[in-house]
Parts: sequence; structure tokens; C-alpha cells
Amino acid sequence: MSTTPLKERKPLPFIANFTAGAIAGISEILTFYPLGKYCVKTRMQLETGKSKHGLVGTFRSIIREEGYIQRFRVTRPIVTDTLRLVPPLLLEAPKRATKFAANDFWGKTYLKLTGQSKMDQKLAILTGSSAGATESFVVVPFELVKIKLQDKSSTFAGPMDVVRSIIKKDGLLGLYSGMEATFWRHLWWNAGYFGCIFKVRSVLPKPETNQARLLNDLLAGTVGGFVGTAVNTPFDVVKSRIQGATKVPGVTPKYNWTYPALVTIFREEGPAALYKGFVPKVLRLAPGGGVLLLVVELTLNVFRKALGPPYI
Repeated sequence: MSTTPLKERKPLPFIANFTAGAIAGISEILTFYPLGKYCVKTRMQLETGKSKHGLVGTFRSIIREEGYIQRFRVTRPIVTDTLRLVPPLLLEAPKRATKFAANDFWGKTYLKLTGQSKMDQKLAILTGSSAGATESFVVVPFELVKIKLQDKSSTFAGPMDVVRSIIKKDGLLGLYSGMEATFWRHLWWNAGYFGCIFKVRSVLPKPETNQARLLNDLLAGTVGGFVGTAVNTPFDVVKSRIQGATKVPGVTPKYNWTYPALVTIFREEGPAALYKGFVPKVLRLAPGGGVLLLVVELTLNVFRKALGPPYI
């Protein structure tokens, strides 16, 4: 099969990037579901004041207070645990699909607007930020439901119970509680993620084999996942506090807007409080970032081969 020179290779259509992102999201959640399953990160972030437990202590507290069987489902049928995968899959597939499709869209848009022929570091960060901002509009309702369910004081029977309760109390717009904080969380994570991917790829030796290229993608995505998580964790803490709070009519919430909330937490609890939940979060999202990029690139290559020139 003939190939098109790299500079003349036609970019894949939007749907290809969207589909690749969705497949990558499903792959990532299936690979790292155990690390996110037990809600340790969210519990740590919802804890106000000086941290009493830490990672191991929080995990032990969940087991002690809610029971080993309740958390691990070791005596329940396999189908029950499989069904528990449905909510995160429903979140991750559209979330990751939007992330990579939006990154591709904004990359093409900014190259056209600036008249540049190829991406540079500044554009990579700007493109990632724009992709994260776009992604945030998709994930807010899913994130809100997840936070409500993972709060240790939660009495909700399941995801739909949360949705019904929110709509009954606050209307449909109530599902977008925490939108502003989610916007900043995703903007900064994606800026760090895609910005680092561009940088790491530029400093790594140029791959001469397909295996070397995939290894570069895995490494670049892992570094990007780590840096993105390091940058956005304070915003994630604020988002958890805002979405986890119970609204009282006539009372202004303590955590309302993102940047004032960052200042409040820093002043009252110290800088370390802004990184509550960082360890369990980065244990998933650093290698998860590598898996995402690896699967996306593998899937896009399949599409290129299937479509042939001028895409290959």
C-alpha cells in the first residue's frame, strides 16, 4: 500500500478522534477501575480541617465504618460488580471522547487562526486548555452524581436517586452545580496533559520502529497524566467541596467560587489541604494518561490503515 508523506497526510475526521477517545476511555476505566472504585480520593477531599487519616487511614476508615463486604462485594454475584462498572463507563467514554476530539478540533482551529504549519509548545498548552474547557460541559452532571454517592453521609440508593433528588430540589440546572470549579479543574489538567505530551515527545529520541513509537506514547502520556494531576488537584479539592455541600436556602455556601475557595482552604487548613487525595488520584491518572494516549494512537492508526491514502 502506498503512503502519503507525513506533511501531506490528511487529518482524520472528527468522528475518528471522537471514537478513538471513547475506546481509550473504556480501556482506561477497565484497567484502573480498582484504584478509583473505593472513593478514597473523594473522601479525603471532602474532609475539612487537618487530615486525620491519610491514604491508608482513609481506606481503613471506609472498611471499618462501611464494612469489608460492602466495599469489596466479595460475596455478591459477579453480575452485581459488573453493573457497578456502568456509571463510570457512562462517564469515561463520552468524557475521553470529547477530550481527544476537542483537542484535535482546537488544534486545527488554532493552527488555521495563527497561520502556523505545525504545533508548538504554547499552542499545545492552549489547545489542551480549550479541550479541557469543552470537556467540562459534558462531565459536570456525572461528576456531581459521583460526589453525592461517594460522600460517607450519603443516603442515596443509587445514581438515579441522586438525579431525581437534585432535579426535584433545584431543577435541571441543579445538575450543573459546581460547573465553574469543574471548568477550571479540566482546563488545567488538560493543559498540563497535552502540553507535557508535546514536550516529552520532542525530547525523546525519534522512534524508528512501531514498538518504540508506542513506548514513547506511553511515556509521554504517563508524564502528562502526572503533571496534569499535580496542576489540577487543588481545583479538584474545591470541586469536591462545592459539589459535596448540602445547599441551605438563604445561606451562602462556604465554598462557592473556585479561586476564593482556594484561598479559604489555604488560609484555614494550610497548603497541604489543597493536595488532599493527590496520591490515590495520581496513582490512577499518571499511568492512566499513558494508557489513554497509547490506545488513542493505536486506534487512530487502525483507522488510517482502514481508510488508506491520503490518511496514511
